[in-house]
Amino acid sequence: MTQTETSSLPGPEALDAALGIRFVDERLRETALTHRSYAFEHGVDATNERLEFLGDSVLGLVVTDMAFASFPELPEGELAKLRAAIVNAQALADVARSLGLGSLVRLGRGEELSGGRDKASILADALEAVFGAVYLDLGLDETRRLLERLFRPLMEAYARGEGDRDYKTILQELASRELHTMPEYHLEERGPDHEKEFTATVFLGGEPLGVGIGRSKKEAEQRAAREAFDHISERVGA
Repeated sequence: MTQTETSSLPGPEALDAALGIRFVDERLRETALTHRSYAFEHGVDATNERLEFLGDSVLGLVVTDMAFASFPELPEGELAKLRAAIVNAQALADVARSLGLGSLVRLGRGEELSGGRDKASILADALEAVFGAVYLDLGLDETRRLLERLFRPLMEAYARGEGDRDYKTILQELASRELHTMPEYHLEERGPDHEKEFTATVFLGGEPLGVGIGRSKKEAEQRAAREAFDHISERVGA
């Protein structure tokens, strides 16, 4: 992105319009939008990483409370799946894109040139930082109202069984949080090229926890991830 293109990006105040709120402390808003790459290149002390840490906890609390209150018929395991589907990094990145957050984040030149404005990790982290900033600036009630607007439609759609469920991402989030490890997938294939069948086994900490069979690698891995997710949910009581 050239200097001219960068200068044509909307200012941080556009975040207020996107969220339907008004920050009182504009410094919090600015910090929430400051990626570490920008801070390093411009000698800025504050990045959005501490706010991200806070926002992650606030988001988890509010979404858990929403799920518990809104779906009294769902057992514990299904509530865990619902929460994981809503707060995983890919889902957060999609919400961030819908808000135009990518055009507001302050990035260093390297991240700018490598497409950082559309990287799921950067978008998800920035969105959580924004939630942390809203919480500090406007309080929990205002943050809850914002999160209700952004996430209730997704939650209700998930509960109705609509849309694809990315179990690989959901499993990764749960495994990282509960087991402090990351899934590893082993693939086997058999059959002629026009009729391949794939078998995926997912390992966590060296232990096989899920197996899936499909006509594509993606299908097999998703099925293995779903089986592993169900297994871990029962084990940890998530």
